[in-house]
Amino acid sequence: MPTQKPSFDALPLRKDGPHGNAWGLFGDGDQYGMLNLLTPETTVAAAREITDGTRTSTDLPLDAMSRPCFGRVPFEQTIKNKAPRTVNDDTLHFNTQSSSQWDGFRHYGYQEEKLYLNGRTPDEIVNTTVNGIHAWVEKGGIVGRGVLLDYAAWADKKGIEITPFESQSITASTLEEIAASQGTTFKEGDILFIRTGWIRAYLKFTDEECAALAAKTSPPAIGLESSEEMLRFLWDQSFAAVAGDQPSMEAWPCQDPRFWLHEWLLAGWGMPIGELFDLEKLAEECQKRGRWSFFFSSVPLKVPGGVASPPNGVAIF
Repeated sequence: MPTQKPSFDALPLRKDGPHGNAWGLFGDGDQYGMLNLLTPETTVAAAREITDGTRTSTDLPLDAMSRPCFGRVPFEQTIKNKAPRTVNDDTLHFNTQSSSQWDGFRHYGYQEEKLYLNGRTPDEIVNTTVNGIHAWVEKGGIVGRGVLLDYAAWADKKGIEITPFESQSITASTLEEIAASQGTTFKEGDILFIRTGWIRAYLKFTDEECAALAAKTSPPAIGLESSEEMLRFLWDQSFAAVAGDQPSMEAWPCQDPRFWLHEWLLAGWGMPIGELFDLEKLAEECQKRGRWSFFFSSVPLKVPGGVASPPNGVAIF
């Protein structure tokens, strides 16, 4: 880690690279990005969040979306019985982004420049394992202090209408207001979670409504505002990763391509983006305790060159 992280206004760090990039911050060959902020020291500090050992999963079942969005294939399980023995094997077939997921650094690059984190080219992505999610696992996964900003509960309390299936943007100032209302403060290397209410609404859908949503080529959704203010907030707070319960993290479709969060975070900074996390039980636990911070552990699939992965996430109080 550099002795001092540069200011947001110092970006891009590599002046011959795309807008907003922080390339070289952790070395030219770095494949971990902001996960470098997760250190033995932050792990020890995060462990102090554990007081009674209550564990809460943050993953939807792999088959939760029988009709995934964006044309992705649904989950399939085949069980093979090895008769005459009383033994079974199973084979799974699924898109790693058809349910709860981490977007990795091979998922989304700068669209105009066609470059991924630290200037990696499409040819390198196709022909090597560079920037693969397996590197995160080899470093120990995404383990540290988690912080939940419960937009859905905050909006409900204020009587603000939530429209999960429209391009409703959540601003940086709103996130700051939610944090203040919860008494939540941030620490370097925190893993940020935002509950928008998208999953809460989706789980009430009929099969016909699920099919209608999946039929849309680019279904609109609530999410973080794609803006300089949002990017400045995420950078200044030094989050290691950011995750939400909505399908695209940022309000979709992107409202301002100049501040496309997928470009800036994944390709520019190396900040993992989590989507479709199940934050319902987590929100209940936080509300019950009046505390929105917790120990969090996520160990993705160790697939060499992996593009994305189920989180296998658990929050511990």
